[in-house]
Amino acid sequence: MSIVAIVGRPNVGKSTLFNRLIQRREAITDAVSGVTRDRHYGKSDWNGKDFSIIDTGGYVLGSDDVFEAEIDHQVELAIDEADVILFMVDAEDGITGMDEDVATLLRKVKKPVVLAVNKVDNPEREANAVEFYNLGLGDYYTLSSTSGSGTGDLLDKVVELLPDTPVREDSDLPRFAVVGRPNAGKSSFINALIGEDRYIVTDIAGTTRDSIDTKYNRFGFEFNLVDTAGIRRKKKVKEDLEFYSVMRSVRAIEHADVCILILDATRGFDGQVQNIFWLAERNRKGIVILVNKWDLVDKETNTAKEFEAQIRREMEPFTDVPIVFISVLNKQRIFKAIETAVDVFKNRTKRIKTSELNEVMLPLIDHYPPPSLKGKFVKIKFVTQLPTPQPQFAFFCNLPQYVREPYKRYLENQLRQKFDFHGVPISVYMRKK
Repeated sequence: MSIVAIVGRPNVGKSTLFNRLIQRREAITDAVSGVTRDRHYGKSDWNGKDFSIIDTGGYVLGSDDVFEAEIDHQVELAIDEADVILFMVDAEDGITGMDEDVATLLRKVKKPVVLAVNKVDNPEREANAVEFYNLGLGDYYTLSSTSGSGTGDLLDKVVELLPDTPVREDSDLPRFAVVGRPNAGKSSFINALIGEDRYIVTDIAGTTRDSIDTKYNRFGFEFNLVDTAGIRRKKKVKEDLEFYSVMRSVRAIEHADVCILILDATRGFDGQVQNIFWLAERNRKGIVILVNKWDLVDKETNTAKEFEAQIRREMEPFTDVPIVFISVLNKQRIFKAIETAVDVFKNRTKRIKTSELNEVMLPLIDHYPPPSLKGKFVKIKFVTQLPTPQPQFAFFCNLPQYVREPYKRYLENQLRQKFDFHGVPISVYMRKK
């Protein structure tokens, strides 16, 4: 999936535009908080093209503020990774020195740049916007990110510049992406697998930057193992390795079927790992959590149980995820991890017959029907699994608008319990019968 980075100086409306764009999706539109201030990731689509969006922090060249300097590094990394750069300026303020600094940076970038003049909400500002030609970036697009006016023309241009999605080799094979924060053991995990196994067929170039797909066969099951540990090292990486790891994970997760999330047992399920976890969950991918370096943890009788319970508390409400404690260094349970990932993939692609669904679920619903609301009683009469790549279920009833989230979670929990969707996010929809 292509990436669009929104850049510009502070307070020009980048976050407002970002929020508006991700809300255009009818499916999952939640933004995932990033690793630093003003950093967000989201998904959007326009004219049939899906793309990821990065809302970068405000770029302030030469600032003495340490945090602003760190944001500047991350903006540069976002520009480096993006396919299209959306440069926002403010019609109310006109061209500022910081705008000129950003424009100087972007003129050196050999990537499409779309200049968006924000806060154009009257004819006078529309006329005055012509001054932004002086930035030397060509044509501009006027908009108001608050009201939404002008965003359609802007998006038309953005998607026109997005590269065509390449056809993936071995596209029929499942893809297992190994993701996590730096130094958690991703590379060592993959090396341990491919270094010992004799069933490797070939290495092929990955479809996303900084990843390699290795065709792999284990337990009679063939799949592509995606390494996101960083094949190509860049000079800028050392300036913000955390952010760069998230960028690689964004691309890998969106193209994966199952995400193998490796965390360092000595650091725990920290904020960075949680960001990657929720990114995978919001993309409706299968998830397996591997707790690596377990050999380095001082253990007592219930150490593993307590560690796992802490992780599940941080994962709520989506806690039905397998957690495997491993030591890549000692090669402990690394093949158990792969076996678990294969099981999760099978759960994600599981199809339940409509007759079986109704036979199991309708009695449960009769025993515990949806609570009445405003004197209205909901009658669920039929359920079916939708023909989607991940498990989605439609419950048909007389008053779908009166079914609240707690009852949807009840239905999801019953589906998990009766049909085993361990490690896989489930979507439940209420439809009018």
